[in-house]
Amino acid sequence: MKIYFILLYCCLAGKAGLAQTDKEKVNLACLNYIEGFYEGDTTKLIRSLQPTLYKFGYYKNKDTGKYEADGHMTYRQALDYATRVLQSKRFAKPDAPKNVEVLNISNTTAAAKITAWWGTDYILLSKQQEKWMIEQVLWEGPLAK
Repeated sequence: MKIYFILLYCCLAGKAGLAQTDKEKVNLACLNYIEGFYEGDTTKLIRSLQPTLYKFGYYKNKDTGKYEADGHMTYRQALDYATRVLQSKRFAKPDAPKNVEVLNISNTTAAAKITAWWGTDYILLSKQQEKWMIEQVLWEGPLAK
């Protein structure tokens, strides 16, 4: 009987260790987002982006030094961009930044900050059937050196 309880404990403890926390799931969604663009991997983007994605940002004009709106990127445009990266083989450099900082997690919403080669992105995610998906992105670039 003692062995039965030990085995049961080991099985339950092992299973609990396999479950991802919400923080790990948010981090994974954000990494899929970065790697999807870096590697031209649309599968990773599909795993992390809501089809209703709203991505908007500001880019520093090299001539004026002022930040200007750089337009809105849709889900389809994000996938098309990744496809072009893959086709042209213009991948991010191996040492390109790929940092994720999870800022906040609630029951159904989360926020994260991403640092990538293009700049800084602030990400808003929603929880969809136990999976975290990126809804909105507000970014600024280029990355300060």
